[in-house]
Amino acid sequence: MRKLILTFISILYIGYAFAQTKDVAAKNAPETVIVKNRLTDSVVERFNVLKTNRGIRQGLYQALYQKNYALASGYYDNDKRSGVWHFFDNRGHLVQNFDYKANQITYEAPEDSTSNLQYVVDVKLNDTARVTKPLKIGGRFFGYLPYLNLFKLPPELLNLNPNVSFGMVELLVSPLGRLASFKVHVFSGSFEKVFNMSIDVPDPADKIFIPATINGEPVSSRVIIKCAFRNDGGLEFY
Repeated sequence: MRKLILTFISILYIGYAFAQTKDVAAKNAPETVIVKNRLTDSVVERFNVLKTNRGIRQGLYQALYQKNYALASGYYDNDKRSGVWHFFDNRGHLVQNFDYKANQITYEAPEDSTSNLQYVVDVKLNDTARVTKPLKIGGRFFGYLPYLNLFKLPPELLNLNPNVSFGMVELLVSPLGRLASFKVHVFSGSFEKVFNMSIDVPDPADKIFIPATINGEPVSSRVIIKCAFRNDGGLEFY
């Protein structure tokens, strides 16, 4: 009986200590405020920043597509992504998990023929070659949004017929996993124009990929993204 009483008291003490620890952690946690930012016409990001320094992200981050589907979800710790982040496509399907502590992709969903992305390696292949495609942290939707956001049709091309017009983003990825070239192809019927974009993208993380490989050896590759034009001349996934 005495053993039971002691065990019960111990459980109560552990529960009390755990609750106290949570309370202390909550009191010591920095105060944050929520910020909303529109990434595209259809994508809004929502995140927390420090109340004392709104340039530092802290806590939950979410990017939402048309207010219905999550595209990205994870946590910031002192303005750095931490733990496991989850990335989705525009239909809410999980396409990638990335562990920022281990610095590795822990899940990459299979890609089928309906994908807007195509991959080309700059090496002639034989039937026995084992090929892996280049990968972008952020998955096949959220990870490529920054490149689409950097382009808009010049004013003289805004009157292109939307029924026969589309764009193609072409990214050259080096064997070291670096962005080596960034182009946007504009097609409208028989018309074609190529825009050479700067690879000095605003976020240095957008220059980094996991390179394609052939038989385990990194090789250069191209990522081709078919896009539609918005009314303002911006790009969105086709």
